Amino acid sequence: MRNLYILFITVLVSCAIFLSYACQPNPAQIDTEAIAGLIAFESERNGNREIYTMNPDGSKQSRLTRNYAYDGFPTWSVDGRKIAFESERDGNREIYVMKYNGKKQTRLTSDPAYDGLPAWSWTSEARKIAFESERDGNREIYVMNEDGKNQYRLTDQPAYDGFPAWSWTPDIGQKIAFVSRRDGNREIYVMDADGTNQTRLTNEPASDTFPAWSHDGRKIAFVSERDGNLEIYIMDADGTNQTRLTNNTAADTFPAWSSDGKKIAFVSETDGDAEIYLMNANGRNQVQLTDNSAYDGFPVWSPDDEKIAFESERDGNREIYVMDADGGNQTRLTHHESYDGFPAWQYLRSSTKSD
Repeated sequence: MRNLYILFITVLVSCAIFLSYACQPNPAQIDTEAIAGLIAFESERNGNREIYTMNPDGSKQSRLTRNYAYDGFPTWSVDGRKIAFESERDGNREIYVMKYNGKKQTRLTSDPAYDGLPAWSWTSEARKIAFESERDGNREIYVMNEDGKNQYRLTDQPAYDGFPAWSWTPDIGQKIAFVSRRDGNREIYVMDADGTNQTRLTNEPASDTFPAWSHDGRKIAFVSERDGNLEIYIMDADGTNQTRLTNNTAADTFPAWSSDGKKIAFVSETDGDAEIYLMNANGRNQVQLTDNSAYDGFPVWSPDDEKIAFESERDGNREIYVMDADGGNQTRLTHHESYDGFPAWQYLRSSTKSD
């Protein structure tokens, strides 16, 4: 369990994770006829970590970045036209943006310290990118315009603040959930989009991490050690009604909401290794979707909730697979001896035309 925790924090908080993935568009901000577009992903098939895209069936795999240094953590804008990502091409970890096809790669941040974990806001007008930065001596959350202008600091604490996750509701607007150690251990906080009204939502002696908003902005799923091991909980957006959803002696992590808010996919070690499970949003009807002696993890829903992309090592190394939402038709999409992982699904509206 401890090894999974270390992997979980390293991959998700340091730049694995959803992300942002916890970062799929809010239904109020997208067309109800949203369709599955490309899948962006990371690959080391050409010797170092680069960003690629492919069709949902694995066809037309295309390399978008070409550098000797790391390029990774692809995150789609809500309209599916741009990808923000991390890169070390200029000597240290910075945030860049490019078009969906890899064109017009532009550096957004420029500091000798770490900048990473970009997270797009939901609104089409005045779109923002929140991110982590150590430019002022420790890990804090900043925000900037999508062109990199108007960068400013949202949190200001001597302890770690990171892992920003946006939400939007028509009655309260945009909020950012985040993880902070300002009170001694990792807890979940929320703030307005301008950094005001920072409020602690969880208050436990054990760590509470990985806030994942439901797509209507009303609920937050998260991972907690408050009962002795890593389990998945849920709470209202204001921190009330905190409820445990999973109850196993093994670790349960990585909650991923379906777009309709009815289901949560997650990763569990219940059977001895990491596998993908599915449950109702209230924790009922927990069903195992994958069953292999090797790692299966990092579930990411398709925009129509029909498919789940995921990582697996069932064939000897980390590759990307896809399956039906009920676990059927598990299909390998990438075929390389080196790492392929971190799938990120593009959202497209039926009326959107690529440019």
